[in-house]
Amino acid sequence: MPTSSLSPVFFVNLTPYLLILKTKGTKKTKVNIVTLGCSKNLVDSEVLLTQLKGNGIDVTHESKKDDANIVVINTCGFIDNAKQESVDTILRYVDAKQEGLVEKVYVTGCLSQRYSQDLEKEIPAVDAWFGTRDLSRLLKQLNANYKHELVGERILTNPSHFAYLKISEGCDRPCSFCAIPLMRGKHVSRPMEELVLEAKNLAKNGTKELLLIAQDSTYYGLDIYKKRNLADLLKRLSDVDGIDWIRLHYAFPTGFPLDALDVMAERSNICKYIDIPLQHGSTEMLKIMRRGTTREKTEELLQTIRTKVPGIAIRTTLIAGHPGETEERFDEMMQFVERSRFDRMGVFPYSHEENTHSYLMADDVPTEVKQERVDALMQLQQGISLELNQAKVGKTFKVLIDRKEGGSFIGRTEFDSPEVDNEVILDGTKNYLRVGDFVQAKITSATEFDLVGEV
Repeated sequence: MPTSSLSPVFFVNLTPYLLILKTKGTKKTKVNIVTLGCSKNLVDSEVLLTQLKGNGIDVTHESKKDDANIVVINTCGFIDNAKQESVDTILRYVDAKQEGLVEKVYVTGCLSQRYSQDLEKEIPAVDAWFGTRDLSRLLKQLNANYKHELVGERILTNPSHFAYLKISEGCDRPCSFCAIPLMRGKHVSRPMEELVLEAKNLAKNGTKELLLIAQDSTYYGLDIYKKRNLADLLKRLSDVDGIDWIRLHYAFPTGFPLDALDVMAERSNICKYIDIPLQHGSTEMLKIMRRGTTREKTEELLQTIRTKVPGIAIRTTLIAGHPGETEERFDEMMQFVERSRFDRMGVFPYSHEENTHSYLMADDVPTEVKQERVDALMQLQQGISLELNQAKVGKTFKVLIDRKEGGSFIGRTEFDSPEVDNEVILDGTKNYLRVGDFVQAKITSATEFDLVGEV
């Protein structure tokens, strides 16, 4: 896997943080796994957690007790802010090691995959570095063996009523701005039987909602079944007893398998929800970004999705400030968002990533302009979200209860994914609700990003 030299700017903020830990290393090995980045990283940490427990090793995830003598940091290397957070976390634990409070520090994940050679030189106190596909080697370092009988088993780190299900790894897309293929490699689909087994095991342990994730979920099956097989996978997962909601994330728009929409429309336990990162609304910018589509084709796809699955909630992400984004092309994106009326939307400022195609271009949009464009897009979306949410007032929805916060219970409708989307706030003094249960809730008021309701 190729590595890249980090720019000098990347290490400007490498000031170690003071880490206050209460206990020194214990006699018996205890491992603490720290996860940074996206839900795909979280799944990797959960697999590691499951394998270590299966080997009889005492292991926790993001322990608050600071009583572990070995720390494994699962890093993110996606954009500048994520890289910096990963480096800062590594330095905190290296500092703890130098204080004698931690015995070993191991680093894995995307940042380690991409920059291991540079990081080894800059932070030599780390005991070993591992990439994104080095699970067996990492287990061996921790005196554990990879147990094939645990395939399909997973200990969850989030509340058990929902679980992320990673259906594939890596990506074959040539997007100009993206470093994920450098960190995650080529696309590899997981066999359908393995995914169904994992879904059944999760359901037995109380999981009611599956969130399907991948670098590119609509590419699923091309490598092992020689066709896009997302529709068949959705059917198989939909048949698993105990799974009430299945939610589709990270659907690439080019070559979208329309038969998956037919399954979504006919199966009641597949949420009317899709996360489809579109990245831009200007045809010229989509060409520069090497997305393999146009604004016109994108708008046609959005119309098809809404026609085939009436009432579907569409979430997207966009990038502002990519090289070549003129004011005119940014205005096109603003108009595209206004017309499209996405239910949910996130925006990233462009990050100039080494070894990507875009890195060959001048990073010609100033940082402050990137942020201004991010803010303008989100302000526009805020108004759209408010209108769409207010239209829900007076209607009743099935709500999954995620947690209790103060005197309120917090839940979600089928149109919302955890952590990134809207929530439904219910008065906890009027009804006793249980986390992980479904309730019917009537919406009484709405803000830009939340709904208030009553059971």
